[in-house]
Amino acid sequence: MKTEDLSEILHQHPFLGDLADNYIQTLLGCATNIHVPEGAYLIREGQVANKFYLIRTGRLTLEMDVPPRGTARIQTVGPGEVLGWSWLIYPYRWHFSACAVAEVRALALDGECLRNKCANDHDFGYAMLNRLTQVMERRLEATRLQLVDLFAATPGVDR
Repeated sequence: MKTEDLSEILHQHPFLGDLADNYIQTLLGCATNIHVPEGAYLIREGQVANKFYLIRTGRLTLEMDVPPRGTARIQTVGPGEVLGWSWLIYPYRWHFSACAVAEVRALALDGECLRNKCANDHDFGYAMLNRLTQVMERRLEATRLQLVDLFAATPGVDR
């Protein structure tokens, strides 16, 4: 089996796109390759958020507990996307669960390692935060559109 070069994998992930080579090298110290079998949970709502994931292959559904209805699927993330920013925001807890609906290969970036590297190199920290806020904006917009659909389809809701 061929050994993969993590630096090359980091360079190829769309989230990191044109990130400077020295920042890719900074990320290497925080990165590990992971595999999540279909049906397994990668993260669980309420648990400590200590990782950030760059999805390479497969798909994960983002779910949350909605009492009394049970589990609600919020979104699906797949290749080229990222999972998680809760490692960055205190108290570092997941606000949803993520279940693999197709076998996943991803890079896991250690949250504490990343926070330390961002604190020690503010230019690196800004580059990462800039990328993460773009992800946040896209996810919030997707959530807003879901809410519009939900209320448009709900009889008896004042509009």
